[in-house]
Amino acid sequence: MYKGVRTVAVEDIEMARISGPTDALLKITSAAICGSDLHMYDGRTNFEVGRSLGHEIMGVIESIGDAVTQIKPGDRVVLPFNIGCGDCFNCGRGYSNACLVANPETAGAGYVYTGMGPYQGGQAQYIRVPFADYNCLKVPGTAYDELEDNFILLEDIFPTAYHATEPAKVDLGSTVAIYGAGPVGLLAAMSSQIKGVSEIYVVDSVPARLDKVKQIGAILINFKDGSPVEQIKDKRKHNKRVQESLRPGDDKMPGVMCGIDAVGYQAHDEGNSDMDRPTQVTDDLVDLVNPTGALGIIGAFMPQDPGGVDAEAKQGVYEIPWGKLWEKGLQVGTGQAPVKKYNVLLRGLILAGKANPDIIVSHDMLIEGAPDAYQKFDRRSDGYTKVILKPNQE
Repeated sequence: MYKGVRTVAVEDIEMARISGPTDALLKITSAAICGSDLHMYDGRTNFEVGRSLGHEIMGVIESIGDAVTQIKPGDRVVLPFNIGCGDCFNCGRGYSNACLVANPETAGAGYVYTGMGPYQGGQAQYIRVPFADYNCLKVPGTAYDELEDNFILLEDIFPTAYHATEPAKVDLGSTVAIYGAGPVGLLAAMSSQIKGVSEIYVVDSVPARLDKVKQIGAILINFKDGSPVEQIKDKRKHNKRVQESLRPGDDKMPGVMCGIDAVGYQAHDEGNSDMDRPTQVTDDLVDLVNPTGALGIIGAFMPQDPGGVDAEAKQGVYEIPWGKLWEKGLQVGTGQAPVKKYNVLLRGLILAGKANPDIIVSHDMLIEGAPDAYQKFDRRSDGYTKVILKPNQE
């Protein structure tokens, strides 16, 4: 339960229950803490005190409404963090992240996230699942088995990371730079590998995260060692095989073709890591990505940021180098991932043993450990790279 800036507590609340014929009730076996939860935890959104947290949810169906036909009690399912109705104009086109029905206020709904509707959070023992036939992804096995920590990442992080590669135009043989080695950045690197890229650079400074970059097999760039843009260009410049492959004029493409921002509006200033600079990553990527390249901005930006660095930032207004972006002909894609577009396909990779996203998980714990876990995850301390809570495990 969110109690105020950097304060959460585990409390008893009213039991979740079915309220309509298309609902289901889910007994939760795993609920992950997301980097997006930290925006609310840090007081950097308009999230209300007293609401429960958590949008990364999986478990076992406890009961179903009268109109539910595709799932049944006992089924093990993962819930996409964005809630869709399955029938509206946007859901019908594959944009479940912008459902026109599930949120009475605006396009797009989700489990307990600022601006995404009235739904409760999933860091709890039970949760109501609206439009259950459409939103439940069935997975095999039994609760807490060896694939649990892989499957829980199908709710948000793995599909979001894969989605980041789409607007960035990541493809076979691409060169990619990813800013942020949190869960999304790390799995964006894994997703880039799945797509068959030639070079992946991941930028961060937290030792535990950089260790994960090595495990995934990407090239780590520590921004405390100097400008990431210059570090990456320098590595490519001193790659003998790359340089021997260049034709006349190719030296005008010293950077990478694909850039991914997996940090968002709480990016730190590279010159002073104690200060926020919301556009730091965007500015870097516009410099780094070659002409005709593409940027995928998957890191969150909010319409309101109470802790913004200035009056404009508090209203979600930022300056970007539009002239250079336009001159280089860069394409830019933003926004939340439509999880249902990818989760079935990524489930297949896990089942076939061709993807193991749980490599990013550092801690599994009972829900009583949530306050301490939030604090350490927020501080990037003690190796906390991804935390999975087990609300019903004893």
